[in-house]
Amino acid sequence: MGEIIVGLDIGTTKVVALVCNVEDSQIEIIGMGKAPSHGLEKGVVVDIGETTASIKRAIEEAENMADVKIERVYAGIAGKHIQSINNSGTVSISRDTKIITLDDVQRVIDTAQAVQISPDSQLIHVIPRQYIVDGQEGITDPVGMTGTRLEVDVHIVTGSITAVHNIRRCVENLGIEVQQIVLQPLASSYAILNEAEKELGVALMDIGGGTTDIAIFRGGDIWFSKILPIAGEHITNDIAVGLRVSYEEAERIKIQEGLPRLTDEAAEEERIEITTISEEKKLIAKRKLAKIIEPRLEELFDLAMGEIENVGYRDLIPAGIVLTGGTSLLKGLPEFVSERYDISVRRGRTPHGIHGLRDIVESPVYSTVIGLVKYAVESKEYIHRFGDRPRSWGLASSTHSRGFSGLLGRLMRWFSRFFRG
Repeated sequence: MGEIIVGLDIGTTKVVALVCNVEDSQIEIIGMGKAPSHGLEKGVVVDIGETTASIKRAIEEAENMADVKIERVYAGIAGKHIQSINNSGTVSISRDTKIITLDDVQRVIDTAQAVQISPDSQLIHVIPRQYIVDGQEGITDPVGMTGTRLEVDVHIVTGSITAVHNIRRCVENLGIEVQQIVLQPLASSYAILNEAEKELGVALMDIGGGTTDIAIFRGGDIWFSKILPIAGEHITNDIAVGLRVSYEEAERIKIQEGLPRLTDEAAEEERIEITTISEEKKLIAKRKLAKIIEPRLEELFDLAMGEIENVGYRDLIPAGIVLTGGTSLLKGLPEFVSERYDISVRRGRTPHGIHGLRDIVESPVYSTVIGLVKYAVESKEYIHRFGDRPRSWGLASSTHSRGFSGLLGRLMRWFSRFFRG
């Protein structure tokens, strides 16, 4: 058996633990545990005891299936407390040889991450997007190059100190070490985005129960990230109130019926059966369901697209939008988004190269937990092959590609991925 790596997705509606055996860079799923999530609101822990209990149930189920003892995990984080900014830093290379070293890279990253953040926030990721040597842009690894001026563009992600601490505390209460906390949309990108999409420009929208996580990639790197406090639970609540049904019945209706597409008169007259809060069976028009769901989806995606437009990236995502998360399974959702915003939309799929019990995580519901494992594997491969990276690089890892082909191209893409930190 190789090394055991565990991803832990602590969501608003569910907690998922995925146990993988990794050997020679091959990921084999050997166990998975899932439990209803209690003690979180919009991705943030509000009850330590309930959240710890939810994590414990998922961990124990995963351990039983995999027949291993889980000692450490990579945990995802989201929530409206997450903030991100882009920044740059510059240092001079004053030594006689002018050869750039790892120490120089560390200095320039330290300069770039020296930004004013709220006293109650902490750094989660510092992700180098590109290096610039004496005005030459697009450099992925400046070490060994000659120059007098080194610059770096970085994407910085911060989060509430309290929120980060509480996630760690919930896991560590179980005697389990948190190896790293990873931004959830960044993790999801490892599972469902391909290098061509990241290079061309793409928006990832991970729509869970309590939050919608957005990340924009371009030129192989993350350019923008944002967490919105609106997602699938809001749709379910609207159905429950609008149809006067229980939350469980509303969730069933949402999953089973999805978003009715009323394209003709016959479709408008179609009926569906529901069970009211008083346990009465009745028929309602699909048109009524559509009038409940559509306004909430319009609110969600108008807000998401507004965030993208506000930072000027609306025209920088020619690869369109990739949807993932449990709410992405809503029937008719890709068509709805594509038609409303005139943009290419697809659902995320389970990545290639995952072996073992992959059938249990086929759904986009599991993109974050799979991505956490892939993120961990790529980080560990870098350290194994090249030794430890500068401390700031250890906060995050990003992929990068410049369109190479053949064996040399694959090697260069692999090499550049890990030097992006």
